[in-house]
Amino acid sequence: MKSLLLEEYGKLAIADLPRPTPGDNEVLVRVAACGICGSDVHGYDGSSGRRIPPLVMGHEASGLVEAVGPGVKDFRPGDRVTFDSTVYCGHCTYCRRGEVNLCDNRQVIGVSCGDYRRNGAFAEFIVIPERILYRLPAKMSFPEAAMLEATSVALHAVKVSEVKKGDVTLVVGAGMIGLLTMQALRAAGVGRVMIADIDETRLTLGELLGADEALRGTGGEIAQAILERTNGVGADAVFDAVGRAKTVHESIDSVRKGGTVTLIGNIAPEVPLPLQKVVSRQIRLQGTAASSGEYPEAIQLISTGRIHVRPLITAVAPLEDGPRWFERLHAQEPNLMKVVLAPGEEPEK
Repeated sequence: MKSLLLEEYGKLAIADLPRPTPGDNEVLVRVAACGICGSDVHGYDGSSGRRIPPLVMGHEASGLVEAVGPGVKDFRPGDRVTFDSTVYCGHCTYCRRGEVNLCDNRQVIGVSCGDYRRNGAFAEFIVIPERILYRLPAKMSFPEAAMLEATSVALHAVKVSEVKKGDVTLVVGAGMIGLLTMQALRAAGVGRVMIADIDETRLTLGELLGADEALRGTGGEIAQAILERTNGVGADAVFDAVGRAKTVHESIDSVRKGGTVTLIGNIAPEVPLPLQKVVSRQIRLQGTAASSGEYPEAIQLISTGRIHVRPLITAVAPLEDGPRWFERLHAQEPNLMKVVLAPGEEPEK
């Protein structure tokens, strides 16, 4: 089968790899669309340490069921499907508690690290456990369905933050996850959603997608702007969708006493913490990882137009164009958001 193979860091090539065969309770999916995640770009250059070559990356995907293995009950060939990026065991303590994103035996599709290697969906076919598959509505296109993974991540971040109706919220970072988190907050019915970034184009997109206000600035400018807009109180909840020391500090300075700062982005493995501000102002720092059962909600919100993903898709391109798009994304070319690769002959727009 045709695959986009990370042969070595910084080098991708179209390779012919063996077509996988589904085993017990597994489904063979013919991949129609697979989005390039920021984590794939960090894997491409080796900076993440979680995409050790050789590897087929890709975990934001959708397609058609091609074949089913023994024991599969709920899917049949021809079904339109997507799947979770997390392969959970289903029997550890966390899985039994419903916290499948924290599974002790968790594997991520398209990831190779010291503990495991699991090829991903930048290929014509992929084998997926039935338990992480979801059926797609007929009117949802495959490129839109490739956005479900990122949407579920945003919904999970909002869920664990326990926001309330009427809350004033701020999203720091108007990238893919930031813009989806902003829309997830609107869908949750909070009172006000602001988004901050240094990129004017992304902020304009944020306003088009429903932000009450888009704030441009860096350093302490955003925190000052939030205080001015909340009579010196601060936001009830702040979401850092970047994950750098500067944005973590900005988020802490922007939240009210007793408020919540949710850390979504994790570009920097470690950041200094303004401990006295967090303790003396009783700020809750909330981490959030992947998703845990939010796929059905993501499907419903996108299907009904309450979350818009089509404006976030920069391009839908053939798998053969993958190396060029990775180069452009790695170079941080302006105005690129989500690029979706289509292993099929004709990319679906």
